[in-house]
Amino acid sequence: MTLAPYASDPTRSRGREYALENAVARGPRSAYQRDRDRIIHSVSFRRLRYKTQVFVAPDGDHYRVRLTHSLEVAQIARVVARILGLDEDLTEALALAHDIGHPPFGHAGEEALDGALHNAGGFDHNAHCLRTLMRLDSPYCEHDGLNLTWETLEGLAKHNGPVAEPNWALAELDAAYGLELDTHASLEAQVAALSDDIAYDNHDIDDGLRAGFLDLDELLAHPFVMERWGEVERRYPDAPRDRQLAELIRSQIGVMVNDLVAQTKANLVGVGSVEEVRAAGLPLVAFSPEMAEAERTFKRFMYEKLYYHPEQIETARRARAVLAELYSAYSQEPVLMEESWIDTLPRFEPERSRHIADYIAGMTDRFAITCHAEIFGHTPSRLTNV
Repeated sequence: MTLAPYASDPTRSRGREYALENAVARGPRSAYQRDRDRIIHSVSFRRLRYKTQVFVAPDGDHYRVRLTHSLEVAQIARVVARILGLDEDLTEALALAHDIGHPPFGHAGEEALDGALHNAGGFDHNAHCLRTLMRLDSPYCEHDGLNLTWETLEGLAKHNGPVAEPNWALAELDAAYGLELDTHASLEAQVAALSDDIAYDNHDIDDGLRAGFLDLDELLAHPFVMERWGEVERRYPDAPRDRQLAELIRSQIGVMVNDLVAQTKANLVGVGSVEEVRAAGLPLVAFSPEMAEAERTFKRFMYEKLYYHPEQIETARRARAVLAELYSAYSQEPVLMEESWIDTLPRFEPERSRHIADYIAGMTDRFAITCHAEIFGHTPSRLTNV
């Protein structure tokens, strides 16, 4: 497929942090295809299978986790990228990798590690994504990290916009391999960011209803949902309710994707290069003003009814306690960590504390629960509420 002039062209990539003269070529792949493949085959990507999306360590097989969410984001992002003439492989790589920096227990885990590192610069999951891919997940003999292209790293650093005040982790990586944090990212990164919103706005409906945290009547009465629900009932009046709800979610995704594509095409009129995209001063991939406002309103509803549900808040409190206790235990007795982490433990602060946080951040939900039980002699109660 011919790329649009404002797309990221793999033949014009700025390269990789480590330029390897004698690298073995494995198949006729573009630079961005290699990035996508390196991410898929990485340990850190596989761990997303057991990391919280909405619900901590869910017992049910049908709830989404970070891995399935990332796959759904990638599917939506590739569709949008293809329509806009962008590089699909770079878009997919960014979508697949965007959540790799999340610790166990999602945002509750992030809050726990941020608190634990309050004297060592704090913890940010987006910066930790870059730290993981550039330094920690190291399967290669020649270098640390996955050695992804500049465009993939830049997109992960800035997919939510320029970073005015990077935390210590991102600042260190930017100093080593400048990512131009003061500009906007490529269109591929912007597509991945809004595809993330589309995915969780709609798929969290499914999980929230399945868990019984969302009230169906309240949901269907919300203006963002009501119109599509009316269309579903008119088209399929005799269909079972679960199939109607599945149709609703598909319809919602389609409407949001179509709006995003139409508004973005309008924004791109007169844009002739990826350099112009980065210098635009605002994101060019966007919803229409009407859709953006409707989506913000729906997010507020979801936060009130699902993410900040009393049971979710209590589960998050327990999850934070688990990670705080693990951090305290490893700080006092580093020998409790795995041997490879003990062997590389720095002697001085703040590197020592950050090393311990790296170890915990790489855990899955279930591994963190197991480690806590082994150290403290009991399994934390009521960490799973679905």
